[in-house]
Amino acid sequence: MTTFDKREEGFEKKFALDEEQKFKAEARRNRLLGMWAAEKMGLSGDAASAYAKEVVAADFEESGDDDVLRKVEQDLSAKGLTVAQAEIRAKMNELLLEAVAQVKAGK
Repeated sequence: MTTFDKREEGFEKKFALDEEQKFKAEARRNRLLGMWAAEKMGLSGDAASAYAKEVVAADFEESGDDDVLRKVEQDLSAKGLTVAQAEIRAKMNELLLEAVAQVKAGK
């Protein structure tokens, strides 16, 4: 194996690891967002955990974050709560930073 092949293999492994960590961080962010929204809706315990799982599952409907944003916004609205998309998006960004730190720390 040449030095070039070794470097290429190293880049491929790093890319795969980065993508895996990105996936884990986004799933963690969605769970944290679900717990945040559950608290706003007055859910706690098992009901809050179940809702957080629904939010994580919503991310598989389409690519990007819009499916998660839409679900949380609609669920909050159904409970009579008015939360602007901008506030939800800001919370998503905040929680992504927290999730990335948690994933990097191995939590």
